[in-house]
Amino acid sequence: MFPLAFSVFVLAACGIFPLVQAQACPTIPSLTSYSNTALPDPFTFAGGSKVLTTADWACRSAEISTLLQMDELGTMPGTPQSVTASFSGSTLTITVTDGGKSISFAPTITYPSTGTAPFPAIIGIGGISIPSPAGVAIINFNNNDMGLQNDGSSRGQGKFFTLYGSNASAGAMMAWAWGVRRIMDALEKTPAARIDTTRVGVSGCSRNGKGALVAGAFEPRIVLTIPQESGSGGTDTWRISDSILKNGTSTQTASEIIGENVWLSTNFNQFATTSVNKLPFDHHLLIGMVAPRGFFAIDNTGFDWLGPQSSYGALVSARTIWTALGSPLSMGYSQSANHVHCSFPSTQQTQLNAFVNKFLLRPAGGYQFAIPNAQWAPWTPPTSLSGSSTTTPVGTTTPVGTTTPITSPTSTVSTPVSTPTGGTAAHWGQCGGIGLSALAFLRDFNSLKIALI
Repeated sequence: MFPLAFSVFVLAACGIFPLVQAQACPTIPSLTSYSNTALPDPFTFAGGSKVLTTADWACRSAEISTLLQMDELGTMPGTPQSVTASFSGSTLTITVTDGGKSISFAPTITYPSTGTAPFPAIIGIGGISIPSPAGVAIINFNNNDMGLQNDGSSRGQGKFFTLYGSNASAGAMMAWAWGVRRIMDALEKTPAARIDTTRVGVSGCSRNGKGALVAGAFEPRIVLTIPQESGSGGTDTWRISDSILKNGTSTQTASEIIGENVWLSTNFNQFATTSVNKLPFDHHLLIGMVAPRGFFAIDNTGFDWLGPQSSYGALVSARTIWTALGSPLSMGYSQSANHVHCSFPSTQQTQLNAFVNKFLLRPAGGYQFAIPNAQWAPWTPPTSLSGSSTTTPVGTTTPVGTTTPITSPTSTVSTPVSTPTGGTAAHWGQCGGIGLSALAFLRDFNSLKIALI
């Protein structure tokens, strides 16, 4: 890696980040000697300076994005020359032109039997595996058409690569995220589709859950991101997964995933085949790019391969970002066992409803949470960033060429239904165990409390 100067203004002009203010951000230093066995501090720039304000966080989030694009996901192209759309029946036909080339793709929309147009919606990466919420439209996005993911031979195939070249640095997941951005562009241009573009979420399960996380991180108009059982390359952290495997639990790690499929950029191989400790980020920071917008992760503790402990460690660490931005109740997660991969157990329905209701249907509610421990998160997060009470939080300002998402609400948060299996929860993600009163949860969601014990 090499020294790199950038600014929030420049990144906003590319359509990737909200335009907070035209301020210069710290230069990314050479990180060729970087090594960190713990999860990197969200509140310390790569050069060592601290994040103290919401404007600082805008710069830090941009820095995290730059590092993720350089070293793991590949480059998100800037705003294309032209995006046009038409709507007929249930099909939204989108044509994108850039660099003298054009592609078209056609998501379909399933409308709810209840509610009033324009409808809130969830973009399903490869469809959705959660129950379709009442009153919410489902936008079915064929992500394989945009970036093929059959196996390792799929590199550079799909409509994204037709437009930007088979040698583009982006992995399949960044191609999908680009596709979600274009869907949002098209919806804004097409009122006939009857979708409220200020109330759009994204979801997917397993490999498509990984893609939902990346799409939510890189598209600031998404107000609710719901990755389901996303595992390695999703809500898991590379470092914790390596530790879990070394301790004898069969969990997918970076060195394995790069041989399975083309979800990531080939730039990531140098870290996956040597040491992920050389990465100046981990996936708690990818998750944190969503903050302070809505985020709800759904995990399955019944499959060691998915790394539920690793995911939990990332999630409790990432949530310190929401807390610092003044929106701790906008982020949550649920872990449940004893069900088939990508099936959705009824035990998680109330928690899912809480987030859908708050961010897409907009009632109110909330409760408390846990914090990370010192082994994997040895940094001390700020309780708040200056400007968070008087400045619009990062992620809710207006991206270039887009409409304004809803401002960060006083939302709801969920937690694991139980401590993940394996007896190592306190090792990586929390201060002691977590006790959860399920009866209290079902009796009164708004008054549910999480106790540190």
